[in-house]
Amino acid sequence: NRGEFRRVAGPWKDEKDLKARAQALRGKLGLEALLLTRGEHGMTLFTKTKATSIPAVAREAEVFDVTGAGDTVIATLAVMLAAGAGLEAAMRIANRAAGIVVGKLGTATASREELFGKES
Repeated sequence: NRGEFRRVAGPWKDEKDLKARAQALRGKLGLEALLLTRGEHGMTLFTKTKATSIPAVAREAEVFDVTGAGDTVIATLAVMLAAGAGLEAAMRIANRAAGIVVGKLGTATASREELFGKES
């Protein structure tokens, strides 16, 4: 999450500085990839060769509750990677799942049908 990243990497001046700090942390920890969730600004996946950002995907809803959204991202990302998806594809599905759960009150889940449609 953005707040936790700020505590670890320090505040950044701009997007270029954020990317430099994220890549430095990824390298220092020897990570293949680092995923930074950025709230209403979506998320960014940092790998050795690039940074890929995607916007937040929030469904139209009366409720907007971020409780558990980060946990949803982690769980969905892990399931998608375990199922054989690549990092970027897994990130996109995790982003969609987070967009679903923030449209529900309290700690919520995203069903397979909500993520992939009734035909899945």
